[in-house]
Amino acid sequence: MANTYTQIHLQLVFAVKYREGLIQESWKEELYKYITGIIQNQGHKVLIINSMPNHIHILIGFRPTQFLSDLMKEIKQSSSS
Repeated sequence: MANTYTQIHLQLVFAVKYREGLIQESWKEELYKYITGIIQNQGHKVLIINSMPNHIHILIGFRPTQFLSDLMKEIKQSSSS
């Protein structure tokens, strides 16, 4: 449809395996940049990203051009070690 506008905001939360406190201050900014790049490459927009040592919160502007499950899978696979 012409002139259709969609605005979808989603909060994504990823927990570290076994909820261990593995996200360290020394490299978490690099993790944020990496995850932001993954999301942007999929055509979505990161509004804010923050974390605790055992989990990460991401607020995104989601475009309905992809399944949410596919985006989540891509983020998890690409950012896990």
